[in-house]
Amino acid sequence: MTKTRIAVAGAGYIGQAHMQVLAESSTCELAAVVDPSPAAQALAQEAGVPLYESLEQLLALGRPDGIVLATPNQFHVPHAQLCIHAGIPMLLEKPVAPTVAEARALAEAAQRSHARILVGHHRAHSPIMARACEVIAKGTLGRLVTVMGSALFVKPDHYFSDAPWRKEPGAGPILLNMIHEVHNLRMLCGDITAVQAFASHAVRHFPVEDTVAINLRFASGVLGTFLLSDTAASPRSWEQTSQENPAYASYPDEDCYVVAGTHGSLSVPTLRLNTYPTETDRSWWKPFETGVVEMTREDPLARQMAHFGAVIRGEADPLVTVQDGLANLLVTEAIVQAARTGRRVDITH
Repeated sequence: MTKTRIAVAGAGYIGQAHMQVLAESSTCELAAVVDPSPAAQALAQEAGVPLYESLEQLLALGRPDGIVLATPNQFHVPHAQLCIHAGIPMLLEKPVAPTVAEARALAEAAQRSHARILVGHHRAHSPIMARACEVIAKGTLGRLVTVMGSALFVKPDHYFSDAPWRKEPGAGPILLNMIHEVHNLRMLCGDITAVQAFASHAVRHFPVEDTVAINLRFASGVLGTFLLSDTAASPRSWEQTSQENPAYASYPDEDCYVVAGTHGSLSVPTLRLNTYPTETDRSWWKPFETGVVEMTREDPLARQMAHFGAVIRGEADPLVTVQDGLANLLVTEAIVQAARTGRRVDITH
């Protein structure tokens, strides 16, 4: 079988993760690296592929089957437009754009051109999330009522000293981390239509927040709460509970989401399930039937790359579209606005 040839633009942390996944793929292979930095030369040499300083140079000299755009956020839109114009499928890392206005323009351009774009919300490819969504879709929990979520972790001091821009407006855990959570919450409970939020920077005193408490209203009528902090010493985050990324310490008995309906509740990612045995036995005085839903664990980045290869070859439609990326960005911007104004912010999709 001829492997699908994929170039990676942006040789930073996530770009290198994509390169590693391609090196281990049975269906795709790394075709080139695109990055003007001196460090990229060694990475390309080690991988045995050409290095290009720009996307324009790649498109002129070494057209691949597809491109991973893992470049800095401010370049996502112009780089995506280059790929659209060239007719090359892309895996566009999140966020799709720095602002909602730019994301809307990109979505319109993609729709006009029938571009094949997969947005890099890799948790959407998690088999744990797929199994949780399956349980909910089957009606096991009854009518959904509420969801509680958390992303509580500690970023070390060098995280900020290594990249001082992370202390400044435009960074902060709402924009850098919450967008992952928004997509997971949308997978579990549907679109989010309104938010409220309190934010604090009382621990680090940076210009950006370090802790946020968020209320969520979903189109389905579900209400949710979410606690976000990058200075809270807790294992209740996706990275520390899902066991999908070995770079993080893992706590297999912890959860970061609980979804509850009229008949039962599901904790994620352990997939512990509590349900009432019958309709008439629903009462806080009655015991639940308890169990754990069977699941498998696989690397979501590897599954995402395999899916991207299928999108390139025309075998699948993107699991996460530009419209999904726009919807996630709308919610994170609304949370920022709600925290700044102290008011509820309604979201129009």
